[in-house]
Amino acid sequence: MLDLDRLPLSRKQLRSIGQATRRINIWHGSVRSGKTIASLLAFVIAVAGAGPSGLIIICGRSLQTIERNCLEPLQDAALFGPLARHIVHTRGATTATILGRTVHLIGAADARAEGRLRGLTAQLAYVDEGTLLPEGFFVQLLARLSVPGARLYLTTNPDSPRHWLKTGYLDRAAELNLASWHFKLSDNPSLSAEYVASLAAEYVGLWRRRMIDGAWVVAEGAIFDMWDEGRHVVTQLPDMRRYWLGCDYGTTNPFSAILLGEGVDGRLYAAAEWRHDSRATHRSMTDAQYSAAVRKWLDSLDIVPEWTFIDPSAASFSTQMWQDGHPGLARASNEVADGIRSVSSLLAADRLLVHESCEGLLGEMPGYSWDPKATERGEDAPLKVDDHSADALRYAVHSTAHEWRHLLTAPKETAAP
Repeated sequence: MLDLDRLPLSRKQLRSIGQATRRINIWHGSVRSGKTIASLLAFVIAVAGAGPSGLIIICGRSLQTIERNCLEPLQDAALFGPLARHIVHTRGATTATILGRTVHLIGAADARAEGRLRGLTAQLAYVDEGTLLPEGFFVQLLARLSVPGARLYLTTNPDSPRHWLKTGYLDRAAELNLASWHFKLSDNPSLSAEYVASLAAEYVGLWRRRMIDGAWVVAEGAIFDMWDEGRHVVTQLPDMRRYWLGCDYGTTNPFSAILLGEGVDGRLYAAAEWRHDSRATHRSMTDAQYSAAVRKWLDSLDIVPEWTFIDPSAASFSTQMWQDGHPGLARASNEVADGIRSVSSLLAADRLLVHESCEGLLGEMPGYSWDPKATERGEDAPLKVDDHSADALRYAVHSTAHEWRHLLTAPKETAAP
């Protein structure tokens, strides 16, 4: 049913599968390096040899990520041949069947998920993207692996070197019953040079070192360390194909709206900004006043954005805009680190430029920095100081990533200013 010799596996993948016999087995490293396939195969082999007692579990950030990252690859006959027929799952169900064994699927988005583990006894567990799970959940999961010979299989991309998974487990491998394998992009020989180049273009700075080089490195200093006013600020705008709007809501803090345009030259532009700082003007505004002001500003530009992405915490402002008939309203994607990565990738590739009129944004970009206290805790978070226009830009950019991602690998000559 499962002939490893017939699968397109590298020597490192085969070696890790054969050596995954410890209580804790961890595959970590860059994206698309082959670590997930190796870890899944090791887990399936363990399922095949599992005894009758103790549950079998797959854990991830959510049920949807478990389906996408674990079950769908295993059901791919092009990858796993006859094995794929023995992976049975109905989308949305909290169990799957692997080689005839029931496997329980547990999402762990926050600390409350720990309660889903209490009282159970497990013999096998697979963890997808381990650094994204709460530490308390992981500790509880290990405690539940109490059947003799119980094993945990975990895969993850690197995070901060102070992340609990690094300091509490990987760095203590000699003290624990733990084996780990570090994978780099070069460890996956099946990737074409063109694909590797395209993938590398999507990551810069901190994320390049983690996701491409597979390094556990700390976030420090300026977030947009590639920012250069000489490169990124323009005095004239090209014709635009389309517009989107990002809004960061504030009452005592500044309110900022950034108009993002896609130019006919294949670049994105922060084309205009509306901003109100109640502390500077000594005048607060209501939701209705903000809504009227933003709509009046857009009317003056004679622009109707395709979508307006609003700070997810600003529910009352969203309701006001909807009541006032503003079209195309949506909750902004607020994955902070991913949003910062989207903006960073565009800036590094010279695909995102800022018009000189965006004074609030231009004032914030150079000083937008990582929070050193969060870094000490093993977290990546920006300082919540002078970040309102930067957040509005992030909302517009990251919420439309599926619309512009192709620009990162488009020929440079199409983006000439």
